[in-house]
Order: sequence, then structure tokens, then C-alpha cells
Amino acid sequence: MDYIQAIILAIVEGLTEFLPVSSTGHLIIVSSYFGIAQEPFTKLFTIAIQLGTILSVLVLYWKRFFQSIDFYKKLFIAFLPAVVLGLLFSDLIDELLESPLTVAISLIIGGIILLKVDEWFKSSSDDKISYLTALKIGFFQTLAMVPGVSRSGASIVGGMTQKLSRTTAAEFSFFLAVPTMLGATLKKSYDYFQDGFVLNAEQVNLLIIGNVIGFLVAIVAIKTFIDYLSNHGFKVFGYYRIVFGLFIFFYHYYINPLSVI
Repeated sequence: MDYIQAIILAIVEGLTEFLPVSSTGHLIIVSSYFGIAQEPFTKLFTIAIQLGTILSVLVLYWKRFFQSIDFYKKLFIAFLPAVVLGLLFSDLIDELLESPLTVAISLIIGGIILLKVDEWFKSSSDDKISYLTALKIGFFQTLAMVPGVSRSGASIVGGMTQKLSRTTAAEFSFFLAVPTMLGATLKKSYDYFQDGFVLNAEQVNLLIIGNVIGFLVAIVAIKTFIDYLSNHGFKVFGYYRIVFGLFIFFYHYYINPLSVI
């Protein structure tokens, strides 16, 4: 991986992590296009730069993280399903990452859902998150263990099924990303280093640059997404997912098959 590739991957991560379009799917496609998807450092890089995007949530919403113990209890409850199912099905998840068909189908199905989600689920006057609601959102989030589903998309839709407004569901999805992504990043990074992976000086620099860029881009993406979502809804993301999913399918199977996407 060179510096240009690292910068592009970091921009992709920052742009897509909190949008309902699947950051994993985009990172796999871009790294495959560069021909570096199979490199151990690339896999570590795409995981480790999530720390920068996590920090963007903490910076933008820092007051919310000091509001009450109840806030943390709800995050913990919502986080639990990902911990349990992630540990149980980690090997299967890794296998699915190798499947372009899985990514394409997930993107298309998710896109269709986003086209209809505003019609299917209406918010109630009581826009509060209960412990049970938090748990249900947590289970929806686990759907994102399938590549292409989108962690933010699954958890936002989960919130809307519980009659939360688009903005409240999206913001809770951002908050839930902090423990979920932090846990996944630390676990995967630990696994790499346990297997004997050692970073050199250049790779450390690439990780620093990737996290800084991911952090800055994610701040802009979150602000823009919330403003757009409150006024326009999900349809543009639904259409984008469908087009992107079809592109992956036809590109991989009919134009230029990739070894991994």
C-alpha cells in the first residue's frame, strides 16, 4: 500500500462508515481495484482506521456522552448482541467477506428497504429510547455482519421499526458505533498481532494518516447526512445501493472478475 492508496481508502471509510451504504463493501471494492485487498496490512489498515471515525462521533456529540449513566446502559444493552453473535460466527463472517455475490445481494436488498422505510415505519410522538428498544436495535445491527448490509443502515432501520424519528435513529446508530467499532477494531488488531504481524515505520505513518483523514471526512459526512436525512429521507441512498450492487455483480461476473471483492 502506498500513501495515495491509503488516503483514498481513508476518504472512503470516512464518507461511508456512517451512511447506510456499507463501508465494508466500498473498502473491499476499492482495495481490490488497487490489487492490495489480499495484503495483511490492507486488512489491518481498513480495520484500524475506524478509530478515526469513532473519534469523529465523540467530538461531534461529546456532550451526549456526559449526559447520564442511563445513556451508557442503553448503549451496553444494544452492544451485547454484536458481541455474542460476533464471537459465535466470526469464522463465517470472514468467509462471507470473500463473496462478491453476498455483497451485491446485500446492497440491493438493503437499497430496496431504504426506498420503502419511510412509508413502512412512522415515528411516534414519544421519541424516547427504552432499554427494550435499545436491545432490538442491537439485534438489527448484527445484520451488518453480512458484508454489504451496512451497520449504520441496519441500526437506523431498527430504530425506525421502533417508531423513532429518522434523526433520533441515526444519532443512536452513531453512538452505538463507538463501542461496536472500537470492540471490533481492538479484537481484529489483537488477532493480527497475535499471528506475528509487525508494523514497520512506513506502515505506522500510513495508519496515522489514514486515521486523521478518516476523522476529518467523517465529521463532514455525519453533519451532512443528518441535515440531508431530516429533510429528504433515505431514497437517494436506496437508489445508490441498488446501482452499486448491480455494478459489483456485473463487473465481477461479466467484465473483469476480481479475486476478492
